[in-house]
Amino acid sequence: MAIDQTIQAQDAQETLLGLRRSIDNIDAALIYMLAERFRHTQAVGELKARHDMPPADPAREAQQVARLRELAVTARLDPDFAEKFLAFIIKEVIRHHEAIARKSGASGPV
Repeated sequence: MAIDQTIQAQDAQETLLGLRRSIDNIDAALIYMLAERFRHTQAVGELKARHDMPPADPAREAQQVARLRELAVTARLDPDFAEKFLAFIIKEVIRHHEAIARKSGASGPV
């Protein structure tokens, strides 16, 4: 392999490692942001259970889907992917809210 090719390969490897470090940092930030989000949705679930409110709020969910699809377009992210991601999160949040309602003995619909 010629010296120029070796240098290019080394540069490519360094670039790859740098990009991967950035991805790792972003992944860590996502995990911490999701944890923070779920702490807040846990508090919402507890509030709903105390006041016999239903775990799911279809109107709010529809608003969030529309809002996040718009944000995705602005961010140049596939809005279908953003919607699927949000749907997964919402499903998990509702599951948590239902568990909280069962645990608290809330009499509202579950």
